[in-house]
Amino acid sequence: MVIQLFKPTFRTEECLEEIRECLDKGWTGLGFKTVELEEKWKEYTGLPYAHFLGSATVGLDMAVRILKMENGWKDGDEIITTPLTFVSTNHAILYNDMKAVFADVDEYLCLDPKSVEEKITKKTRAVIFVGLGGNSGKYDKIKEICKKHKLRLILDAAHMSGTRVNGKHVGHDCDVAVFSYQAVKNMPTADSGMICFKEQKYDEIARKLSWLGINKDTYARSVSSKGAYKWKYDVEYLGYKNHGNSIMAAIGLVSLKYLDIDNAYRRQLAKWYEEDLKDCKKVTVIKTAPNCESSRHLFQIMVNDRDKVMLALNEAEIYPGVHYRDNTEYKMYSYAKGTCPKAHEASEKLLSLPMHMKLTRNDVKFICEKIKEYMEM
Repeated sequence: MVIQLFKPTFRTEECLEEIRECLDKGWTGLGFKTVELEEKWKEYTGLPYAHFLGSATVGLDMAVRILKMENGWKDGDEIITTPLTFVSTNHAILYNDMKAVFADVDEYLCLDPKSVEEKITKKTRAVIFVGLGGNSGKYDKIKEICKKHKLRLILDAAHMSGTRVNGKHVGHDCDVAVFSYQAVKNMPTADSGMICFKEQKYDEIARKLSWLGINKDTYARSVSSKGAYKWKYDVEYLGYKNHGNSIMAAIGLVSLKYLDIDNAYRRQLAKWYEEDLKDCKKVTVIKTAPNCESSRHLFQIMVNDRDKVMLALNEAEIYPGVHYRDNTEYKMYSYAKGTCPKAHEASEKLLSLPMHMKLTRNDVKFICEKIKEYMEM
């Protein structure tokens, strides 16, 4: 039996019913279901604003773009970020002609507050905090640093759909949070995301920028407004076509219904992994921050000879992954190579074990047995 790293679960019949409604109404693009999903997401998270997009990557770009545009940031200004993330996090900084300054990580593989404070200069404008695997790490301390130095805080919450800190869903205490509903995320669609600004003025700009800078979307012109002039609109920004569509939103509405149940099972899987690996001294389990109810998108361990361990697991038809390679090892970010030793060491040892809804207790036991077998060789 093949055990994959990720295997999304779709409630197929419910998804098809939602999609069928789009097809029957003849409305598959922006509006209708995208509006419904935005409202449901705000209700679920308690966040004041939410705009549905084609991906989290465009959301991160938009977050930086709007904050730069509205706060007078200059080309070459700096944003502090992590080297332990998917490249879209840091590409968003470069897309907007700013400089990614890398700070090191802590025991949770999230930004280390001490390292962040050391990297602040006169050109620092913001911090991007990545909740790796759904973990909140020392987010509260990062938030305090941003407040102290008057920096904007961007939360890359791609892994954090359903993560709660001190009982409250993440995203309410930053300037903007970006969530991912990509195919293998906890709330899967085929690909999409949500951008949630704290302030209304930024949410309004996001809606225009994601629809080519047009100040009235197609749904509003076709459905929400009346009169002979409802077709007229103005173009206020040089925007892009980055909004989400109703087919993806339809799938997202079903995924959202089951998000808490699915995340609870992910946390159970994590407990089983921790239980089975607790006596294996050659394995370091990445823990969740004490005040964090993590979405548990990932379950990560650190081992020596990581690549050999992966090969041994592959022979047993177990396919783990790595999240992530130290971004400063990539050519375009190599200017910062060697500046984040903890992140680099982690990236050489990290292993993400299979984590999805199709896994069983016996699967977890089998995976852990194979890891221990190799470690005892």
